Amino acid sequence: MPIKVGQDTARTRRSLSVNGKSIAYYSIPAATEAGLGDFSKLPAALKVVLENMLRFEDDGFSVSVDDIKAFSEWAEKGGRNPREIAYRPARVLMQDFTGVPAVVDLAAMRDGIKALGGDAQKINPLNPVDLVIDHSVMIDEFGNPRAFQMNVDREYERNMERYQFLKWGQGAFNNFRVVPPGTGICHQVNLEYLAQTIWSDEDQNGETVAYPDTLVGTDSHTTMVNGAAVLGWGVGGIEAEAAMLGQPISMLIPEVVGFELTGKMIEGATGTDLVLKVVEMLRAKGVVGKFVEFYGDGLDTLPLADRATIANMAPEYGATCGFFPIDAETIRYLRNTGRDEDRLALVEAYAKENGLWRDETYAPIYTDTLSLDMGTIVPAISGPKRPQDYTPLDQAARAFMGVVSDYRGIDIDNGAADMAAEGPTPVLERDPRKSVKVKGEDYEIRDGSVVIASITSCTNTSNPYVMIGAGLVARKAREKGLNRKPWVKTSLAPGSQVVSHYLEAAGLQEDLDAIGFNLVGYGCTTCIGNSGPIQKELSEAIAEADLVAASVLSGNRNFEGRISPDVRANYLASPPLVVAYALAGDMNVDLVNDPLGQDQDGNDVFMKDIWPTQKEIADLVEQTVTREAFQSKYADVFKGDEKWQSVETTDAETYDWPPTSTYIQNPPYFKDMDPEPGTISNIEGAKVLLILGDMVTTDHISPAGSFASKSPAGQYLLDRQVQPREFNSYGSRRGNHEIMMRGTFANIRIRNEMLEGVEGGYTKGPDGEQASVYDASMAYQEQGTPLVVFGGEQYGAGSSRDWAAKGTALLGVKAVIAESFERIHRSNLVGMGVIPFEFTGGDTRKSLNLTGDETVSISGLDTIKPLQEVPCTITYGDGTEKTIQLKCRIDTAPEIEYIEHGGVLHYVLRNLAKAS
Repeated sequence: MPIKVGQDTARTRRSLSVNGKSIAYYSIPAATEAGLGDFSKLPAALKVVLENMLRFEDDGFSVSVDDIKAFSEWAEKGGRNPREIAYRPARVLMQDFTGVPAVVDLAAMRDGIKALGGDAQKINPLNPVDLVIDHSVMIDEFGNPRAFQMNVDREYERNMERYQFLKWGQGAFNNFRVVPPGTGICHQVNLEYLAQTIWSDEDQNGETVAYPDTLVGTDSHTTMVNGAAVLGWGVGGIEAEAAMLGQPISMLIPEVVGFELTGKMIEGATGTDLVLKVVEMLRAKGVVGKFVEFYGDGLDTLPLADRATIANMAPEYGATCGFFPIDAETIRYLRNTGRDEDRLALVEAYAKENGLWRDETYAPIYTDTLSLDMGTIVPAISGPKRPQDYTPLDQAARAFMGVVSDYRGIDIDNGAADMAAEGPTPVLERDPRKSVKVKGEDYEIRDGSVVIASITSCTNTSNPYVMIGAGLVARKAREKGLNRKPWVKTSLAPGSQVVSHYLEAAGLQEDLDAIGFNLVGYGCTTCIGNSGPIQKELSEAIAEADLVAASVLSGNRNFEGRISPDVRANYLASPPLVVAYALAGDMNVDLVNDPLGQDQDGNDVFMKDIWPTQKEIADLVEQTVTREAFQSKYADVFKGDEKWQSVETTDAETYDWPPTSTYIQNPPYFKDMDPEPGTISNIEGAKVLLILGDMVTTDHISPAGSFASKSPAGQYLLDRQVQPREFNSYGSRRGNHEIMMRGTFANIRIRNEMLEGVEGGYTKGPDGEQASVYDASMAYQEQGTPLVVFGGEQYGAGSSRDWAAKGTALLGVKAVIAESFERIHRSNLVGMGVIPFEFTGGDTRKSLNLTGDETVSISGLDTIKPLQEVPCTITYGDGTEKTIQLKCRIDTAPEIEYIEHGGVLHYVLRNLAKAS
């Protein structure tokens, strides 16, 4: 489909000669020549956004001359000029958990536009959309050669309804491609194959135009591709749907924090260790809503695989994205992963011509900077429940003892919990740990027993250095007769088939198999909570003794209740360390000083004895990670295996919603929708649904993992004769709003401060008695009572899942009032017609002594302006009143329109209906 890139007579349009071909592009130096400003000192990440403005200037896409000049003013003002702009990414990336509800919405919009008298074909992606099915495979089988095939078979059994629906969407919608199950993780497929760094396409006149590859994705880790200088970040499914339907993303010109990397990594340290330190530093710095760009001579020795790992975890350090400019390493990676030579020539020529190339002269202006000497990085883990909880490996056992003592409410008498202390963990006068015998087994488990060790997630399986490293640790351990402890559920779930190719080519898969790290699938698995059940007797023992069991995974998320319902302490680690912890089987083992086990002769084996050197790893990477492997594995990426090819579906223009489906249902958003929007109303007499603390993540709000029979979602399925074995997960059922409403605020670890000592999705109903959040909200809706939610700092942190906002809206919540919001969730709330507010003047839920018995009224909304402060009157249970000021986090003028329409999709649907 020809791209719409602006007029071919635009003043900044120039030609570039690449391998004898003339290619048009929009020139940043030409903008300076045209008197629009000096852009030479802009960071490369911001130049990508500027090029977007130049390309759509004066072409009916809401870009003005002042928008372009604002980027020059940004540099003049020292890296700050928060002007609102309309940004248009080139493409959209989805995964199936967030992609299914997006396609459900598109299908519902086709029904909705027909009801309004419009043309169903108006509902089509205008920008290319790739959906990669990667979130559905669960680890039911592990530790044996059959694991992969059995898990794939079970995946299809569970998800056939969803796959039929996605295959219908692939045929029904233009510009929409599906990468079938068993191929890889969307971000790794994007990095290794889909992304081009510099894109090219034909414009309306048939002329080839080059422009930076940009995207938004319905998964927060879309940022991974910034490691290859592709500007992308996660948005909610709602915002992504609007983008693919031609709506610009309204955003403020961001601040850009420069992160200088110097020195080079020392022996024994990995890219994972580096990123965990980066996460800690940037969380402490505070970069929410900002771009982070990495620069410095340290990049000269930093492989793109390590860069991608750092970029992947931008959501964990809170930034919109973590960007690496184009340089020689970018070209090397693109070549090695199979991109054609013409593309490589275009990337280099374009980057140098348009000021996007990093070399020794690269010295842009940044809003702020910080620096890290990579030579100081040591092996480390992060946990037990936040990615930024960085702990050097030599302090990990001591730190875990502190976790247990805190959980038990026991003070350790001699300072064992002091992580700053040096030396081995001392003998405890009051040991807080418990242990219990496992029924039918000849071993005990205790607080700290590692029951899950998983090499998982695109964050690290995209990096051949740490994957080869893990294989070598397995090989050396196997040679010495070591094996995983019997209580550890081990798994290997690479992000692409290329990983299996090079592990097999190096002979390392056999070694990984020998200690239990058999292939279980190509997908996100443990990192998103699809870890599958642990042994029944282990689960019972953990529950019986209320143990603090642990997991270790090479992922990016370790929030409470995410990895497994049996595990309280979750740790992020490099793949080699995951293997080491599987061998040790216990967080109480000091991997630096304690033996992992004994060899065949009874001699102690320490981690240093099985840890590979950087040269060993680099030599094997050089030998086995080849251009031919990438080209071979991605040759038929959209074709799929026989299972995918045999999935049957229809070719109808609109979807025939199966009434009995428990996976796919027509959502109520557009039912009986008026052709005209309404107005924003003040909130009167709202009751409090929940009072939540700090760092309430989207996992707390809308969990992705399994759910119990006694939960509202479980009861819904039991009522429809679905047995618990077939429940699957919340994430897999995001195409059914009935399930997802019942799962909203239902995480087993969420704590509602309205209820003392209670975990899980509970609140007070209208009668003041404890009830599930779903049942209480339905009772309030029957009474016509609006609801509000109170929160603390960083409300909505974590993944980009749109259901955290959709579920909130469907529960009748009109406003969320918090101390601060994470970027994506704030946008998602607005996109669903829920208004976010922030406390001002030092007020918090605690300073206001909120109990949940209050009534809340917010005025001034009928004349609201972006970021306006409005009065909120809180009436306490005893009748006293207090009026405070809230900052309305409707940030831009278009967002006001979205709220007026009831959400961004309603806004788009009405406009498309009128246009047709």
